[in-house]
Amino acid sequence: MPAQASSSAVSPSDGRHDFDFFHGRWKVSHRRLRNRLVGDTVWEEFAGTCDTQPIIGGLGNLDDNLLELPAGTYRAATLRLFNPGTGLWSIWWVDARDPRLEPPVHGGFESGVGTFYGDDNLAGRPIRVRFSWSQITPHSARWDQAFSADGGKSFEPNWTMRFARRD
Repeated sequence: MPAQASSSAVSPSDGRHDFDFFHGRWKVSHRRLRNRLVGDTVWEEFAGTCDTQPIIGGLGNLDDNLLELPAGTYRAATLRLFNPGTGLWSIWWVDARDPRLEPPVHGGFESGVGTFYGDDNLAGRPIRVRFSWSQITPHSARWDQAFSADGGKSFEPNWTMRFARRD
């Protein structure tokens, strides 16, 4: 194995390593709002797993998810890519039940919290999407999703994932 260069040459502080904490195997506790943006207050809770690995020399990562929904288990994946030119991450979700890249969210980390925004649609109407990463430790992390039907003036939280390291 070749000798490593100085840490400043190997580990730029431009944000490309912000998701390094997430590499590895995770147990996931999901809490998801049953119906979104309709005033529903019923939450479903279910388990899952997530295995994450770096790709393209650390400028991205890919995770493989198993979600054990009450209605049946399915698989999904997340692709995250860092753009050194903009300093932003882009995140795409792929649901195996309809395998295609969902519209991305874009953003980054500040003071240990990652916030990412994007545009999508829900039941034919445009929505704003927000992902948040917080409570990050070497052994745990939290991800939250929220939707807005008013262009981002207000958000309805609709999914929380709590990660606990398996390895």
